[in-house]
Amino acid sequence: MDAYLEEELYDLLTYCIQNGPNSQDYESQRQRVAEIGRELYSDGGVDAMENMYFSIENRIREEIQKDAKSYRSWWNNVTDEWKY
Repeated sequence: MDAYLEEELYDLLTYCIQNGPNSQDYESQRQRVAEIGRELYSDGGVDAMENMYFSIENRIREEIQKDAKSYRSWWNNVTDEWKY
């Protein structure tokens, strides 16, 4: 499941980074990113979230030369332990 979620999260964040908040699908993509955060949290807690996001940040930096760090805040409402 984690590999599937990682690929989906990568695709979603890449789309949002490359197309910006004015794109037609931006809000639905953002909502799905939040759902993935909730799924990860329910499955493995904050550690699972942190591990996944660390991997995604590195992939995005290497593959499209962009920074995904600011998108971490999209998971702030998942748990009080996640504050970015």
